[in-house]
Amino acid sequence: MLKSARLLLARKSYREAHAQCIEALKTDPANGEAFFLLGVLTSDHRNFAKALELFERARQAGYDRADLYAETARCLIELGRRDEAVSVISAAIAQNPNDGQTLDTIGVVLSHAGRHEEAVAFYKRAATAAPGNPEIQYNLGAALQFMGEFDDARHAFDKALQMTPDMTRARIARVSITRQTPEQNELDELQAAWNARNVSNPDEALQLAHALAKTSEDLEDPAQAMKWLAIGKAEKAAQIPDRSDADTKCFAAAEALASALRIETGTGANGAIFVTGLPRSGTTLVDRILSSHSAVTSGGELSDFSVALKRAARTPGQLVLDPETLLAAQSVDLASVGNTYLRVVWDTLGLTGRFIDKMPLNTFFVPAILAALPGARVICLRRHPADSMLSIYRQLFATSFSYYRYSYDLEATANYVAAFNQLIQQYEAILPPDRFTIVDYETLVDQTEAETRRMLAHCGLPFETACLSFHESKAPVATASATQVRRPIYRTSLGRWKSYRPAIDPGLDILSRNGLIDPSELF
Repeated sequence: MLKSARLLLARKSYREAHAQCIEALKTDPANGEAFFLLGVLTSDHRNFAKALELFERARQAGYDRADLYAETARCLIELGRRDEAVSVISAAIAQNPNDGQTLDTIGVVLSHAGRHEEAVAFYKRAATAAPGNPEIQYNLGAALQFMGEFDDARHAFDKALQMTPDMTRARIARVSITRQTPEQNELDELQAAWNARNVSNPDEALQLAHALAKTSEDLEDPAQAMKWLAIGKAEKAAQIPDRSDADTKCFAAAEALASALRIETGTGANGAIFVTGLPRSGTTLVDRILSSHSAVTSGGELSDFSVALKRAARTPGQLVLDPETLLAAQSVDLASVGNTYLRVVWDTLGLTGRFIDKMPLNTFFVPAILAALPGARVICLRRHPADSMLSIYRQLFATSFSYYRYSYDLEATANYVAAFNQLIQQYEAILPPDRFTIVDYETLVDQTEAETRRMLAHCGLPFETACLSFHESKAPVATASATQVRRPIYRTSLGRWKSYRPAIDPGLDILSRNGLIDPSELF
């Protein structure tokens, strides 16, 4: 019966699988495997807390297999409990599993934990164990993309499409790393997928719209690209709650936090390096430049500080970024938060010495970070507001990540960019300049060596020429800039917004009213 339930789960026949598990438990109330399968079913429906309870019941009933630990770790990583997830996934690995599903799940957890090279190895083992599984091929392709192995990534996506021609995610992923040309493009396939899309699935529509927009851009038709983005984003925005009020309150709370906390001038730049800023503003570029230094390692985009602060503040709700938590930071033991943060990062990523945390959303936590970590330094990226607005609007963010909901609307994006610029101006006026500094993306592009030297000095590091050859680094990049930062610095992204008028004019009006664009630039 449970063998049948496993097959039903694999086919996502959840109702039938659930019935089989319940029948098994009626016969044997202590059947650990039945509890495990119910946990997988519950996890597939994103009720991760309940799934963990079921996995624990399975373990207590004697079910002690690698797949239990792998699925438990997957739930923990989804809940933001990365330190626990890494510990549990080690138990799964220790059992040396050989089935494709478990190996793939281990790869997923390692990817989310930022251990991308290890993840690739498990995805490859999973693909060998289950050569006919398109999901595994897709995951392998995504991991190879992070590693900069784009030809191999395309091959994996192609294999997934050969198995499942209507696998939209694989086609979109392939388009994202392949320049479309008039002679060779996938416009017809994407258009056909759009016409055949599931109209009740706004995520699929959003992903397809972004792929069609990217193809239009490659074919030098930005006006058509904006039309596709507007269509896809509107369908998604209609299905989700607005977050603009919470965003406004978060900006205000961060400003209040900067004024309330006493941030000491640094006595030594010997700790973590935080690279913050708006998404698509050059944070990955700075991360690559600094992590090319012999004394620095990139930790990627980490949520560990916000999670540690949330736990210390004990504010209600699941979101780690909310105004209540930011305001509560004024009264928590920030030194303890800082110690917890360092322990978790060092333990889960296996890092030693200086490391970079480049989570853009850490911008809101900058005052708390500086108070909690006396040796830390913060570099905040600032880009031309119009280019920031456009780049964010053009970007497809993870639909499960609620903090970027503003990106579904051009005018909401413009308002967010304006609020961000106001916040960091306040930071610059209040925070010690030897601990917080702003780097303008355009200056970094035009004066790369001078700005690199300034950033390194800010972090207490001597200049190394390797930092100017950042594009030669083989380290993984798990962000939207995975392809760009593997090339030398280029200027083609400067002033890109001018090619997207008049479609972006409503957003430009907002930026202009906030004093962020010189009116002469608009004429």
